[in-house]
Amino acid sequence: MEKQFFLFLNKSFKKVGEIMLPGSFMDLNEYIRVERMNKYAAAVVKLNETNRVKMECLGKKKIDLPVFLVFEWYVKDKRRDKDNIAFSKKFILDGLVAANVIENDNFKSLIGFLDLFYVSVDQKVVISFYKF
Repeated sequence: MEKQFFLFLNKSFKKVGEIMLPGSFMDLNEYIRVERMNKYAAAVVKLNETNRVKMECLGKKKIDLPVFLVFEWYVKDKRRDKDNIAFSKKFILDGLVAANVIENDNFKSLIGFLDLFYVSVDQKVVISFYKF
């Protein structure tokens, strides 16, 4: 099924860029736990995760909008729920905007998303950008 979707994606859209972000990101459950400990701590976490993406992406080619994004999440095991992992998309998109890779992450700029998950020793997120 996954390979069939990629065939469809590649025929319908043109890949215009890819960014790899090493390591893992905080998931939703961890973020909620931090938020409940201290109301300011979650803001610090969001700032740190966003800046981490920004620093990784500074100097990367700017992507013309609108785009469709494919997030490939490489995680160490299957213990976390996929929706909790994909929550980090918020930090990633804000970091891409801050690094000027994409101009905006609003409704007009992003066509949609696809999240794919893999178990791997090498934890990372690969973001692929597609245009019509």
